[in-house]
Amino acid sequence: MLPSMSRPANPYDNATCESFLRTLKREEICASTYRDFEDLEKRVEEFIERYYNQIRLHSALGYCSPEKFEKECQAESAKGPAAAAIAFFGA
Repeated sequence: MLPSMSRPANPYDNATCESFLRTLKREEICASTYRDFEDLEKRVEEFIERYYNQIRLHSALGYCSPEKFEKECQAESAKGPAAAAIAFFGA
């Protein structure tokens, strides 16, 4: 990760990163005990690679995991835009 600064008067530039760090702290770091720095480093890497990227559902991805989104959800959007449909209730 590289640190970055928001543009002046725009606090939303780093919202995605802030959200990820909040999740990392809440779901891994504060919920676990570590023997040493190497243990922390190993477990954080495992959290990101095995849980956050493969299993955890992300609202920004339509409640898909990043792995599933890349494989399946993007394949849907690659087919092209869906045709518009109108449904009438009670018809």
